[in-house]
Amino acid sequence: MTGVLQVVRSMNGGRLESVSVGQPAVDEYLTFVAARGRANTLLAVAYDLKVFFSLIDKEPAAVRTADVLDFIKAQRAPRRGAKVVRLEDGESGLSARTIKRRLASVSGFFAYLAARGDAGVAANPVPRGLASRRPGQRGVVRGVPLIRAPRTMPQILEPAEVDAFMAALRTHRDRAMVEAMVLGGLRRCEVLGLALSDVRPGERRLFVSEGKGAHERIVPMSPRFFATTAGYYEAERPQGSATDRVFVVLKGPRRGQPLSAAGLNEIVDGARRRAGIRHLTCHQLRHTCFTRLREAGMALEAIQAQAGHASIETTRIYLHLANDWLAGEYLRASEAIDAQVTGL
Repeated sequence: MTGVLQVVRSMNGGRLESVSVGQPAVDEYLTFVAARGRANTLLAVAYDLKVFFSLIDKEPAAVRTADVLDFIKAQRAPRRGAKVVRLEDGESGLSARTIKRRLASVSGFFAYLAARGDAGVAANPVPRGLASRRPGQRGVVRGVPLIRAPRTMPQILEPAEVDAFMAALRTHRDRAMVEAMVLGGLRRCEVLGLALSDVRPGERRLFVSEGKGAHERIVPMSPRFFATTAGYYEAERPQGSATDRVFVVLKGPRRGQPLSAAGLNEIVDGARRRAGIRHLTCHQLRHTCFTRLREAGMALEAIQAQAGHASIETTRIYLHLANDWLAGEYLRASEAIDAQVTGL
């Protein structure tokens, strides 16, 4: 592979239309991804493949498993001579999550080529895992993941932090977007993807049409959100806006156009600084929502539906984040054990 690969974006009205890196097979795959994934997914895959083929300077048909293993080794190497390590995994290179995501992007690309029947790409060079034998068990082989990502608990906000953050927001629009995340658990892309017809104040529900994995769902929403949104409609949203997106830019040359993910991040980060909160993200607001709903007694299956999780195993994390659940379960069990012991 020759030439310098670059991620080139094509925008239309502030929205991402296409992405290319300058390699024909990769660009064809990105067109395929664009038809079935969100803008952030497309950009992430494009960047991952750019990094891979910039390091492994070969045509796709010439890539072998040894090249993939060399890529992993290079990604684990310390960044620019850094001498510090992360507390979560003790590594000084890229995080295991980042490397795992990049391998998934590379694997998806080669699976696409193999399925399409491209010459020279009969199999995916990215192995599913490495084989190993259990001690003492002859002939038993189990797969070991190429990358082990540490399982860490998501961070949530305390009630006082939520109050301080909400007070630091400057417009009805900004408060409505944050309320959609912290009261309804919407993802950032779901908030930005809301259309005017998706907001149903009479039913006190939202229709989420741009959920993860292109899944749609209808979720209940606090009356507080609808009241704040009404204030935004009446006092702030430009009357001549041509877009049907709920949340738009209020000032500047893009006034009336859909608000971007970068714009929402800037709003959140500015309010975070004014509130004196060290770390806060949109996804942290979502985690906070579901943790508080669980603490209030909402059933796990209901939280799964509200969150749009494909598997309830993903939702189970909120059992452990909820302050009172584990302590209550332990207390009931220990009291039962104590009663049995006392009765002996």
